[in-house]
Amino acid sequence: MRYDIVIIGGAIVGSSIAYYLREEGFSGSIALIERDPQFAHAATTLSMASIRQQFSIPENIRLSQFTLKLFRRLKEEFGTDADIGFREGGYLILAGENGLPVLKANHDAQVAEGADIVLEDAEQLSRRFAWLSTEGISAGAYGRTGEGWFDAHAMLTLFRKALRDKKIDFIAASVTGIARDGNRVTGVSLDNGQTLEAGIVVNAAGPNAGKVAALAELALPVEPRKRNVFVFEAREKYADMPLLVDPSGIYVRPEGSVYLTGGAEPEEGDGPADPTDFEVDWPLFEEVIWPVLATRIPAFEAIKATRAWAGHYDYNTLDQNAVIGPHPEVGNFIFANGFSGHGLQQAPAVGKSLAEFLVHGGYRTIDCSAFGYERVAEGRAFRELNVI
Repeated sequence: MRYDIVIIGGAIVGSSIAYYLREEGFSGSIALIERDPQFAHAATTLSMASIRQQFSIPENIRLSQFTLKLFRRLKEEFGTDADIGFREGGYLILAGENGLPVLKANHDAQVAEGADIVLEDAEQLSRRFAWLSTEGISAGAYGRTGEGWFDAHAMLTLFRKALRDKKIDFIAASVTGIARDGNRVTGVSLDNGQTLEAGIVVNAAGPNAGKVAALAELALPVEPRKRNVFVFEAREKYADMPLLVDPSGIYVRPEGSVYLTGGAEPEEGDGPADPTDFEVDWPLFEEVIWPVLATRIPAFEAIKATRAWAGHYDYNTLDQNAVIGPHPEVGNFIFANGFSGHGLQQAPAVGKSLAEFLVHGGYRTIDCSAFGYERVAEGRAFRELNVI
């Protein structure tokens, strides 16, 4: 069987690429390969499903702004019953004295891109959020609009449903090999015994992306990192609570009648995760998260954890930023990888951008060349400072 384009990974990134390829007028054959068709262990469905414009790099802000615009016209794009439960609750990113210069520089970049983010000192924050303790806090950046959270399953379902009438072949399998003929990939082998010839191969394999690239004898510094999300109950309900990020990296946000929290894992040096490990690390809640929450929100001294889940995301060890576009030598191997926790919110923009690149020969809506593989080959970091 031969396909013009084979996309490895059928969750939100792969599905977005397939969707926008058809939207941009690509009429060739497309195969979308997914090893976990129920998405039980996908980074997409196990994420915190949030969207923000509070990044340090203009290109990251632009990617998320594209998705925000899509959320604003969801029914126009996907039909009148399209709903992902988007709650525009905002982000509040706090900084102590040491983190203040970076917070200010990030805020400047965000405002320059038109983001509705205000920078407030501790006194202003205390007036805005009466429940917040500003102990050790110099300032915070608050997204008044354009940031919040949504239902990841619902978003993925919208894209997958939209693909049904776009002549996409869905294949439930794992990729076990990628064939190369010199500086071209020529096909993929699957664990069901099939071999697919391919004109172009797109790596949208999420946390598994590094291993997929290695099958094509290409190096990609992307590995799975494990993250735990805890659900807890509290007596107090704060309707005005945004997704709050403490300087420690611990975050918390409301979810209906409960709260979600996480961020206890070390950002650097915790190494690749066992891709089969989805066991919750419960001590993180008691030993790391709870003390921070109780300090930052005094009413949270008395809370009760009710459940939790663990998942993996695709961590780019070079610079915590996406790798987007073709390999400079193996030009028909395309990367859409290493989003380092931003993949769900950036997927539609990346799908649109890569579709434009593949169909028209260049980026049109958002220039993603800064995310190109060349920096990986050179070991040149394009670092995102606001990783959550």
